[in-house]
Amino acid sequence: MRLLVIAVLVILSSCVSKAQKFSEENIRKHIEVLAHDSLGGRGTGTLGETAARNYIEKHFKALGLEPAGDERKYSQAFTFHRGVHGQGESGTAYNIAGFLNNDAATTIIIGAHYDHLGTDGQESSLDANPATKIHNGADDNASGVAGVIELARFYTTNDIKENNNFLFLCFSGEEMGLLGSKYFADHAPIELSTVNFMINMDMIGRLNPQTKSLIVHGTGTSPVWEPLIKKLKPETLTIATDSSGIGPSDHTSFYLKDIPVLHFFTGSHADYHKPSDDIEKINLNGESEVLKFIARMINDLNDAGKLTFLKTKAKQQSSIASFKVTLGIMPSYASDVEGLKVDGVTDGKPGDRAGLKTGDIIIQMGDFPVKDIYGYMDALSKFKKEETVPVKVQRGKEVITLSVTF
Repeated sequence: MRLLVIAVLVILSSCVSKAQKFSEENIRKHIEVLAHDSLGGRGTGTLGETAARNYIEKHFKALGLEPAGDERKYSQAFTFHRGVHGQGESGTAYNIAGFLNNDAATTIIIGAHYDHLGTDGQESSLDANPATKIHNGADDNASGVAGVIELARFYTTNDIKENNNFLFLCFSGEEMGLLGSKYFADHAPIELSTVNFMINMDMIGRLNPQTKSLIVHGTGTSPVWEPLIKKLKPETLTIATDSSGIGPSDHTSFYLKDIPVLHFFTGSHADYHKPSDDIEKINLNGESEVLKFIARMINDLNDAGKLTFLKTKAKQQSSIASFKVTLGIMPSYASDVEGLKVDGVTDGKPGDRAGLKTGDIIIQMGDFPVKDIYGYMDALSKFKKEETVPVKVQRGKEVITLSVTF
């Protein structure tokens, strides 16, 4: 009888341990450290970002991940230029890479960027936010980094026979234009032809408790994504999908290498790119549910072999790669209105200076009509720095014209 009781306790202990793989407490601890004032907003190439890198590498090492950066280190160095459009002084930043070798033929990449805006928005000449205000970036993107660490914990401790290796990545320089992920995709330590697919998490910490809306981008990059999401759709999440493999986050760098991608995003909010993006506003239970769903998707594909890649919205790629200016907004990816709905406006950027507000719907930029996000990106690619253009927006029932100077 005593042996039976012990056996039951062991089983229960194992179940509790597995249930805590994506515990709110773990997520909170990671975000609390990464979004602490002492890190100064994790600006690209700063001492605060170095502290964040040390924290991530410590966890990768503790989990037994193999270093997959430069010279058998976790870090991969790349150079960047500060200032508007990369015209300032040069600096060095680091991606962080940890490899879980399951002796498989294919590898799944799980990534998130760990840099943020520091104390001056990184483009201080365009940013009206006081330099003394730290942009902690709890949601953007300490939440995604917490997701990478906890998924690494899950896949290094579960008892499933994995048919893929895992490469866990944290990128720097995302806020300056996907710099780190672009560099990594061009200098990958593994053959990209062996990569099965890439999962990107950017802002997964603010799941709305009422709508429970999770936006999943990239569902057109492989024929398996949409059917899989419909099959596994959990009751705890309301999922909206977007087919395009191109978007304003690091999955784009891998999509452009013909790799199937998914980008998970719980939506924008009024604290986007503002000093108020702090841990107190993170929905810990919501992030736990997102991670559970990601793990379910990956696990369901364990026996699926290498996924087929599909190109999406190919005609948009050239314009996206040629941006010379930024409006400084967060587009809404869940909106179904005609035009481009604005979910957030960054202080001091061209859109803010022109009077653009959260909730506005951009319907025309210069001579170019905007019917959706692709029309917006195509129009934006036509303008250059210091150019002034009229931008028509619908604000409530009124259509107004704003003058935007890039």
